[in-house]
Amino acid sequence: MVIFAEFSGSNFGVTLKNSEEADKILAKAVNFKRISKDECIKLLKFACPSELFYTANYIREKLFGNKTTFSVNRHINYSNICENRCLFCAFRKEDGSKEAKRLTIESILNDIEKMRDLPNLEIHITGGLDSQFSLKDALNLVKGIKEIKGDAIIKAFTMVEIDFFSRTSGISDFDVIKKLKEAGVSAFPGGGAEIFSEEIRKRISPRKIDGQRWLALSKTAHKLGVPSNATMLYGIGETEEEIADHLDRLRTLQDETKGFMSFIPLLFQKENTPLHTLKELSLIKQLKIYAVSRIFLDNIGHIKNHWVMSGLKSAELSQWCGVDDLEGTVVEERIGHEGGAKTPIGMTKDEIVRLIKSAGRIPVERDGLYRKTKKGDGKTVPEHKGKGE
Repeated sequence: MVIFAEFSGSNFGVTLKNSEEADKILAKAVNFKRISKDECIKLLKFACPSELFYTANYIREKLFGNKTTFSVNRHINYSNICENRCLFCAFRKEDGSKEAKRLTIESILNDIEKMRDLPNLEIHITGGLDSQFSLKDALNLVKGIKEIKGDAIIKAFTMVEIDFFSRTSGISDFDVIKKLKEAGVSAFPGGGAEIFSEEIRKRISPRKIDGQRWLALSKTAHKLGVPSNATMLYGIGETEEEIADHLDRLRTLQDETKGFMSFIPLLFQKENTPLHTLKELSLIKQLKIYAVSRIFLDNIGHIKNHWVMSGLKSAELSQWCGVDDLEGTVVEERIGHEGGAKTPIGMTKDEIVRLIKSAGRIPVERDGLYRKTKKGDGKTVPEHKGKGE
């Protein structure tokens, strides 16, 4: 790969030897050979961006061609009151404060009623760890949604919320997940994973469940037949080693359960948080994380750009750096925007279609489980579940 020789050197702060080593790793990836955790670190540190992006895009197009998927979805944040005090979260408010907002089940169901006729609707539900929102409330909410719109895909409650429901109800993890599944939950969101580094978690989210607990709950969900997404919060002072460790733990669990549908890097929104002085990552570094994720996570089907937090320019460019999915219409996201996200609070279907087309990709609508993916001609697109499946 000639580009490495041209771009190696002082401009990128690496040696030719390191670039050549990264070149060999990328050659393995192009041939769909699994790369190691140590090789992942080397790509993050030393790979020339153009070669890295080329390789990730090659893999992406082998899997999905020129198509980028999206869903019509509605985000519901039922409460911003939370017992955790994560330093990176601007969404959390104290109970009783004027900024506190706790939605009633009735008000949420009234909003769902307005969307009764939308086809392939995905409803995404997350919230804070609120003592006034119990497992019983969660089950009643899900059942109420299914009564109004039985064909909705409900992606609800992160592993952090499931842990909370288990603790406050006295019911086992297994039974909590089983009850949610029986009520109508189709999948779990990937939030709460943050980054698995124990050192970072102790600094920014000491009250939150640790990475091992998050993975254990995900494993239980997968064993019960409920798929989920996986995320990684980045831009919080993490090292390349910590990124690689996070990806490696996800890949190891996926080898066992095959339950992760997609991986979503989430760019930290620092405004209105105690961590607002952290240095912002360049767009190139952000795109490198998408590319390395596509290369390393050979058993997770989809790499998603959550445009709400990444920004629209990243969403456009990342489709050439390994990303094959752009989340959805979202309406109406609150968590990232409380942290200072400058993106729209939601997009229409036409707007997200234009965003995908602006990157030279073909927009394809999907449902919340990456099924029934349709183009305008009504043809379905086969789901890719990952090399390991």
